[in-house]
Amino acid sequence: MQDMARTFAALSDPTRLSVVEKLMQQGELPVAALVSDAGMSAPAVSRHLKVLREAGLVTQRAEGTKRYYRVAPESVRAIADWTTLHRSFWAASLDRLEAVLAEDRDLVDE
Repeated sequence: MQDMARTFAALSDPTRLSVVEKLMQQGELPVAALVSDAGMSAPAVSRHLKVLREAGLVTQRAEGTKRYYRVAPESVRAIADWTTLHRSFWAASLDRLEAVLAEDRDLVDE
């Protein structure tokens, strides 16, 4: 559970979430491509990438002096598994909310 807390904490930052989404859409990218799209300095992007690496969301590969990043598929799978596991809780909660709202509408209509 602590791993999931670290994962969600890392993704709670809009910049880091954006980086992960970009890597999911485009695949492995060099740091330079991530910096050019982020609108912030290379050191700032590197700090975000470090958080994502430590959370296990991305992996890094070196090729000469260049660094390439990609999403770690096992981390995305863990998020999907966690979400699926908790889906019944959310579905039941939303069903209860819908019932309460329906009761409120019925009271207003009377």
